[in-house]
Amino acid sequence: MSAPPTPGVSSSPPRLNALGRARHFWQRISEGRQVDELWSHFTADARASYSFYMKEADSEGLGTHRGFKRWIRICKILFWSMLMKMTPARRVLLLVALLLLVVSGMKFTFNNVSTEANFGPVGVFLLLLLLSLELADKVTMKRDLEIAREIQSWLVPSQPPVVAGANVAFYTRPQNSVAGDYYDAFYPMEDAEQGGKLFLAIADVAGKSIPAALLMATFQASLHTIAREGAPLEELVLRLNRYACAHSLDGQRFTTALLGEYDPATRKFTYVNAGHNAPVIRRYNGGSSASMERLEVGGMPFGISPDATYETGTIELAPHDALILFTDGVVEAFNSRGEEFKDPRWVAAIGNLPDWNAQQSLRFLMQRVDEFVGATRQSDDITCLILRCE
Repeated sequence: MSAPPTPGVSSSPPRLNALGRARHFWQRISEGRQVDELWSHFTADARASYSFYMKEADSEGLGTHRGFKRWIRICKILFWSMLMKMTPARRVLLLVALLLLVVSGMKFTFNNVSTEANFGPVGVFLLLLLLSLELADKVTMKRDLEIAREIQSWLVPSQPPVVAGANVAFYTRPQNSVAGDYYDAFYPMEDAEQGGKLFLAIADVAGKSIPAALLMATFQASLHTIAREGAPLEELVLRLNRYACAHSLDGQRFTTALLGEYDPATRKFTYVNAGHNAPVIRRYNGGSSASMERLEVGGMPFGISPDATYETGTIELAPHDALILFTDGVVEAFNSRGEEFKDPRWVAAIGNLPDWNAQQSLRFLMQRVDEFVGATRQSDDITCLILRCE
């Protein structure tokens, strides 16, 4: 007869405890994600990193090489691209570590005495030290970017405003932690209950990351300041353009934008398109067959010429019509094969849009884009704003 288990002592075999610890370790490392999801993220990161490091490939004459020589050339370009993005001290550290790993295991003879070099542990230690230094930089930068992203989120509305006889929805997905895209929907004179006009804006600053985000912040501040002064739309765009020209680095940091005022009482939308992707109006037409209109009246992007002139356009929306504003990140979204979503596919998705409210319509359209790109990391911000009449 076997002895009864001792009170307070686990009867499970040590193997199960080790298995449990291994499972806990894996859950902590993978954050509960499945292997196929991790692999999808890895391949997306690998493609994005390859594109980032291979920007110099064309200048290196890569297209003239084939077969094995091409792969050697790619490895050379990748190595030098990664090496030159480090600080000089870290470049030396990497080269020393690689040299120690190469010579490790080699046999050397001095005065008829053979000895085997064993610098492998030292080389591995130097590589880990280099990795820790690079990770420290990344963590510091990521923390700063997260703070910048939080500040940037204060500059755009978190909730859509209440609009008599209509509803609004918006969505943005930054390419990086911070974005150069800007969207807004606000009442300049804060008189929504007295039938005030709703100001709609969507803009895209040339460039990416921190520089574009800083210009986006100044654009937002200028727009709100001028709009709250009660300036008419014609004057507002001229003043915005003059300010943008003073801070555009001779036109290198221009801004495309669609600015407009929507009057809930008349359902009229007066707008200026400053070189932006032409918004789409999906006409309901009583449910028989939807039709499209594009809003193209305006002028050149802000920040190119201080003498630029702008025209205003006016359209009238009917019940169930939808006004869709978006940035070029939507139509230039690409999949793993490098194919772009493009404007015709976007317009077709809008044409298939059911008669839903703004939030449901936005979800429908973004799902079409997500289905196309899959897990491919994008190179531009994706932003969309929808106004739908009830």
